[in-house]
Amino acid sequence: MAAAEPPPGPPAGPIERRVREELDRLGGAYEVMPCDPALADTAAFCAYYGIPPGESANAIVVASKGEPKTWALCLVLATTRLDVNRKVRDLLGVRRLSFATAEETVARTGMMVGGVTPFGVSDMPIYVDARIPRLTRVVVGGGSRSCKIRLAPEILLRLPGAAVVEGLALEREEPAAPTPA
Repeated sequence: MAAAEPPPGPPAGPIERRVREELDRLGGAYEVMPCDPALADTAAFCAYYGIPPGESANAIVVASKGEPKTWALCLVLATTRLDVNRKVRDLLGVRRLSFATAEETVARTGMMVGGVTPFGVSDMPIYVDARIPRLTRVVVGGGSRSCKIRLAPEILLRLPGAAVVEGLALEREEPAAPTPA
């Protein structure tokens, strides 16, 4: 099946404008890729629009369980899983850490899950898995579920508070093949 063409997107809202303004300030070419909000979750987006999962990154907000809360935004490839229980916990220097809920993510970033991007986030560290800068291009959230952004990864490294972290993510384990009966 051929990759689907993204539909024309609605006019950018305040969050998308904030994201694009930051991208413009950072410099470098980027492409806004409109998408159907129902297909914004990474697996559905990649499958429908023909984007290799190894070129698509997920922005994941995490929070400490203790008070005062400590927050971070982590960017990892769709082919990996965030090492939240070891690497991120050590980076933040906390004992217990969890993924932020959808409600906490919106409250901290103004963005819904499926559209979260590191652009426009300024009040928490941004950790970028070391695999991402090795790519020639990557697709990240666009600030809403209606668009994604394709760009050269070096633009991510221009973000204030961004740090490249080796071992931030682990390779996903492939499910075991069924054993014949």
